[in-house]
This record gives sequence, C-alpha cells and structure tokens, in this order.
Amino acid sequence: MPILAPYFSAGIRSVAHHEVSIVMITLTHRERFFAALQGRPVDRAPVFPLLMFFAVDRAGITYRQFATDGAALADAQLQVQQKFGLDAITACSDAFRVSADLGGEMAFPIDKPPFLVHPIVTNSADLDKITSPDPTSGRMGDRVRGIEHMIRGAGGSVAVLGWVDMPFAEACAVCGVSEFMMMLIDDPVLAHALLERLTEVVISFALAQGSAGADMIGAGDAAASLLSPGLYREFALPYEQRVCAAIHEAQGLVKLHMCGNTKHLLDSLATCGADLFNVDHMVSLEDARNVYDAHGKAYKGNLDPVADMMRATPEACRESALRCLAIAKGTRYMLSAGCEIPAETPDAVMRTFCEAAIEFGASC
Repeated sequence: MPILAPYFSAGIRSVAHHEVSIVMITLTHRERFFAALQGRPVDRAPVFPLLMFFAVDRAGITYRQFATDGAALADAQLQVQQKFGLDAITACSDAFRVSADLGGEMAFPIDKPPFLVHPIVTNSADLDKITSPDPTSGRMGDRVRGIEHMIRGAGGSVAVLGWVDMPFAEACAVCGVSEFMMMLIDDPVLAHALLERLTEVVISFALAQGSAGADMIGAGDAAASLLSPGLYREFALPYEQRVCAAIHEAQGLVKLHMCGNTKHLLDSLATCGADLFNVDHMVSLEDARNVYDAHGKAYKGNLDPVADMMRATPEACRESALRCLAIAKGTRYMLSAGCEIPAETPDAVMRTFCEAAIEFGASC
C-alpha cells in the first residue's frame, strides 16, 4: 500500500512583489490531494466529488457494466476526471461485493446498482456462512482489478481510492438494514459475533486494494448514521477503528464516508482513525470544521447533491461552493457534495462547481 505521499516542492517558486515574498504553488491533482490531506500549502482546495451514476451516464454504459467490469468502471472514472479536472477518483459502485463472494444470491439490474436478493444471516446458525473469501477473486477481485486499471490510466497524476464498506454496513448488507438494527437490541451477542467475522473480511478486502496500489481506501458506513451515539460507540466505532488501524499498519490511508445526518456523532466519528471524513449537507459545515480541525483531520463536503447541484443553475452552484470554501478556509478541506452527485446534474453545473475551487484559490 502506498505510503503517504511527501510534500512536492518541485512545483514551488517564489517571486518578489513589493518586497514581499509570494509563494506560487503548482501541483498535480495527486500532489494537491496529499498536500491538503497533510495540511500543507495548496494552490486551491482539491475537488473530490463522489461520482457513480454521473460517471456511468457520461461514459455511455449501463450500470450493470459499471458494477461488473472493473475496466469499465475505471474507464468511466478516468473519463470524468479528465473532463472536469478532478483531483481524486474512487472505485465505488455498490455495497454488495462481499455479500456476493460470501455466496449470496445477487440481482444485477441493467440501470441500477446490484443487490442481494435474500439475507445471508438470519440467526446464529448462519454465522458459518461468513467465511474468508479470496479478495482477489470474484466481485472483490473485480474491484481490485478496476483499481489497477485506474492507476495505470491515471499515470500517477490523480489520487486513486479503493472502496470497502465498514463492518456495520456489511452487517446491514448481509442481514438487511432493519433486521440488523433489530438484532442490536434482540440479540447483541449475535450482532457482535457477526461484526467480528465481517471485520476480518473487510480488512482483507481493504489490504488487497492497497496492495493493488490504491492511494487511500474509501470506507462506507452510511447505515451507522441511524444509530444513537451510544449504539454507535458500541456496534460501529470499535470495528471502524480496527479497520482503520489495519490499513494504517499497512501504511495506507482511510476516508470514512458516512452520509446522512451525523451531527450527533461528529465527536465520536473523529476518533475512528480515518484520515479524511465526508460531511453530508444535513450537517453544519461549521460544526464539522470545528470538530475535524481540532483533531487535525481532513474533511470534504457538503453541497446538497440535489438542491445545490442537480437542480441548481451554474451561478447558484458556484455560490454554494464558494460558501463551503470560505467556511473551510485554512483547514484541511476538499470540495465535494455531501454524497453522490446525480447523473442528471448538467455538465455546466459540474464545471462551475469545479471552477469555484480555482476561483477561490486565486482570490486567497
């Protein structure tokens, strides 16, 4: 797994202006990503949206192709990166890679993400179904190969992220969300036993992506946003911490992606061990800034993907992006929507969104 990239000084030059030294920084996309992550000077905030349906639409492929062919996923990500000048791309398509490789029956719609047809775990007897599949084969292996393709295509100029779902999210996948939520209350011993087994599978999957060259592992745990602070600290946080620790042990980095309303969890989230945190539009960016900056962490967000992107005019989107950039000024921040940007978002809006980071950087 790549070690945290050093600060690149080759692109820095100083000029004299009225007896004041002004540092001009020119960074590649990947350099900018790591500089922001480390809290070092950047020419502008990195632009790092989560794109799935948007990338599928611009590539002219079906979602089934995107989710089942790592090369197609990689090409779609690379195309939107090149078109809009993004600083990082992610090998994310759906939450059922592990479920499929555990033997679950899958459905693969043409224009929607794949899903598990029936739960894998409904009682303690089903725990034996949670084995240790080879993360370099099956659907997990397809994601690993997609990362390798993305890295070759990016040529070292763009940050490439892998993707796993954290153990709590995986438990919701193999049981069903409402069913696992009930298990937390009705049978917490079984819930912890399942989380223990899934943690090992998630770690194995993450390390395989790191070995393939991923700069960072994105880790989804959206369902955990539904938990109370106490339940989060019991059933999600310890397992997130173990995944993050294992990735760090392998010299890797982690981005926690927990969309939804996480304002009641911010203080606990900051202790999970991740290096970069997603902030959804339902959370105050000021509150997130204060928490993550106090912990020396990087964060990204938090335009509303629908109101500020899909349904917005370019000018309205620009204003929303500039507002986020102003709030986050001086911290380890990356410009993003709060969650995935819809395919229906016009190119003109996406282009204005990306250009807002350049405009704000030039004004500072």
